Amino acid sequence: MIATVTKMRTKLATGLLLATLLLSSAGSARAQQKPEELAQRSAEAWLAMIDSGKYAESWDEAAQLFKVAVSKDQWQRALHATRDPLGKMLSRKLKSATYTKTLPGAPDGEYVVIRYDSSFEHKQSAVETITPMLDKDGTWRVSGYYIK
Repeated sequence: MIATVTKMRTKLATGLLLATLLLSSAGSARAQQKPEELAQRSAEAWLAMIDSGKYAESWDEAAQLFKVAVSKDQWQRALHATRDPLGKMLSRKLKSATYTKTLPGAPDGEYVVIRYDSSFEHKQSAVETITPMLDKDGTWRVSGYYIK
């Protein structure tokens, strides 16, 4: 009986240790992700809103710096004027993602400048530049978006 209790305690302790190791390795895997990867994930979710015409929602999800610089109404009008004529998004391929702490005309912070080679229904070749920044709450949010 004592041997059985000891085995059960050992199994329980081993199971708890294993669970702790799994949880800590999952947390450290997230912590080890590069800023470029985290920013790209945020950028792609934001671009999906733009692609589906959810311009107001894209403003809602943008960085605070972006919202201070451009009103929601200005943003929606700008996208209707520049993005709508391009038509449906056909393809988007990552060209580059560069981490930086400084950008011209922006306060120092953590930014990732991401460029995509993109193709639209009415513009076969374009370059989209999207710049997520690490917002004050620790979330990557878009602070700039340009299409050439």
